[in-house]
Amino acid sequence: MTEPSGETPPEAATPTADAQETDSASPGAPDATESGDSGTAEASAAESGDTAAAGLSDAQAELAAQRELRARIEQRKAERAAPVDAGAKLSGTAADLLAAVRAVESGAKPVAPLRPEVPAPARPAAAPETTVRPPAPVAPEVTEETASSVRQVLARGGAPEALAGQVAAVLGEGAARALDDDPWQLLAVPGVRPEQADGFARALLGSGCGPGDERRVVALAAWLLERAALKGHTALEVGVVRDGLAKLSVPEPDKAVELAISEAAVLVFQEEEEEEEQEEDGEEPEDGDAERGGQSDGGAARDEQRPPQPVLLGLERYALAEESLADGLARLIRTVEAADWEGPELVRAAGGHGLVLHTGGEAARTEPAALAEAARDRGLRVALAAHTARDGAVPVAGLLSGAAGPGRDEEGLLALDLLVVLDAPQLDVETAALLVEALPDGCRLVLGGDPHVLGAAGPGRVFADLLAARVAPTIAARTPDPGPIGELVSGIGIGELNQVDAPGKEVVIVPVRDAGEAVHRTVQLVADSIPRALGLPADHTQVITVGHGGAAGTRALNAALKQRLNPGPGRFGGYDPGDRVAHSPAPGRTVPGTVVSADAEGLHLDCAGERVVVPKERVETALRHGWALTAHQAAGSRWPAAVVVLPGDAAAGLSRAWVYTAFGRAERHLSIVHGVDQALPRAVAEGRDPERTTRLRPLIEALLHEEEGA
Repeated sequence: MTEPSGETPPEAATPTADAQETDSASPGAPDATESGDSGTAEASAAESGDTAAAGLSDAQAELAAQRELRARIEQRKAERAAPVDAGAKLSGTAADLLAAVRAVESGAKPVAPLRPEVPAPARPAAAPETTVRPPAPVAPEVTEETASSVRQVLARGGAPEALAGQVAAVLGEGAARALDDDPWQLLAVPGVRPEQADGFARALLGSGCGPGDERRVVALAAWLLERAALKGHTALEVGVVRDGLAKLSVPEPDKAVELAISEAAVLVFQEEEEEEEQEEDGEEPEDGDAERGGQSDGGAARDEQRPPQPVLLGLERYALAEESLADGLARLIRTVEAADWEGPELVRAAGGHGLVLHTGGEAARTEPAALAEAARDRGLRVALAAHTARDGAVPVAGLLSGAAGPGRDEEGLLALDLLVVLDAPQLDVETAALLVEALPDGCRLVLGGDPHVLGAAGPGRVFADLLAARVAPTIAARTPDPGPIGELVSGIGIGELNQVDAPGKEVVIVPVRDAGEAVHRTVQLVADSIPRALGLPADHTQVITVGHGGAAGTRALNAALKQRLNPGPGRFGGYDPGDRVAHSPAPGRTVPGTVVSADAEGLHLDCAGERVVVPKERVETALRHGWALTAHQAAGSRWPAAVVVLPGDAAAGLSRAWVYTAFGRAERHLSIVHGVDQALPRAVAEGRDPERTTRLRPLIEALLHEEEGA
């Protein structure tokens, strides 16, 4: 499945085709093997450790700028409940939530629905109070002394000394001492599995450690939530974490969860159901209304039938990101000055509201673009941003870094009156929070995108949560995608795989028997058939497949395509001038490019006319060959022609959203290398993607509900 499930323990979940390699790392000592789509959070996390050892490069300028912005905003952050010191006794709301966990585990219903305190909406002021999540972990500079100390500890534990740079980057200056005291902190390094950390701990501690070691329990709880974040979740139900710990041989998983909470390794939440107005007025709720506490016997019966709101566990990083995003969106909704703008429906909605959502396919992108142009004509400061730079939009990452778009004021806020964001489904919760944090009071925000495409590579489902919450006007575009490809993709969006008329060979199906034939036919299509039949050169065609590993994954396809289209020895870290590449300058972002040259600085790329230098020490983690991409990597971009490769072993990775996204990357021609038989129509008809577990919807609903009741 291409979307993560909120009901399966992370370690037991079926690996997603886009998010994980088909070929797994060998067991044994810990390793730092890259384990996923270079456009996914998992692979990006793996990059961060290598970057730490190497230091920042020009290619990472946008990340450095984001860190700078976070630091400035952090100075203005309103105080929140401080994390509980390790081993300290919980009190207040935290204690109540822990009691809720125990009540749920024992089968009892909590006395009252609980949730973490939601900050009151900021009031217009010179320096409005803002909730800001802590910045994502920033790789510190690693000294040789620190790295040497870590290498010694790793050697004593039987772990590869090559991990020293990553360990030091994650754990900081005292990394060696931290590993000595708690060997399971090795799990904080991307790519390290629990069984590997267990082996490392046994080598260091001998018989002094076991499955129930408190250090192991706490580390595994955090690891489960980190793994869940890589699959798109910002939180997990407490039962899922408990089951995950049990599968990892943790004795008494109920107590293990309580320990992780008390040690502040994880946060606990329970969202509150809205109070009925009748209860506030002292009236009896009507039939069918949910009741709480000591109401009438009929109400008590209904109360017993209603399951309690699930208790969720999460990491502080993502919890505060969602809270920051909810606060910021509520601020924009509240502080805008409504105006009567004449024009189409989207223009009128943007004039009267601080937040507007716009849905539609590829052809509908013209509507938000037209809104941006109309706002400029009104004299407003406007930016049009997207996941990737196309259709006149600047990339969101460039907007945040300052490399594109308007400048910032002394408070670090973007000088904007209107921000229009395309490809909004690709916004993960941290990027969205950064974006909203950077907008001044009174700025209008329009989020547009296709709700049928694959979700963000990182944690969260921002666009889907806002659509579900109905906290802002939603304008559905009526502009259909044109031609046979548009007709095909539109049908997929409603669960129908229709046969379409393609007189100009806009859609071609190429049946194959096995993965080997799939690779052969793909190379033939890209190198010969499409150029000859349509006059499109090979570099105008993008190959899209389900995963990186396997006999017809991106690795195998890229190797075959390079051999045919740009053979060479790969003397520059496996690359030659003229190679097509997929560059990942930041987590969750893939930028197609071409290798131009190489020198002492690193590899020089041409990325849509922009010259980018990738330092040699970053080549292995920041680059892949790019003739073939996964659908997650390709999301947000389009090419004149696309070849979608579906070998027999790809069936398990298909879903409606995956097929919709992959097929929709083609503008003029789509070739489908088809070897999955009935799995394709079945995926389109039945392959709905499991929901991600997130908290944004109840948070934003609660904030706006509190304001209405004030």
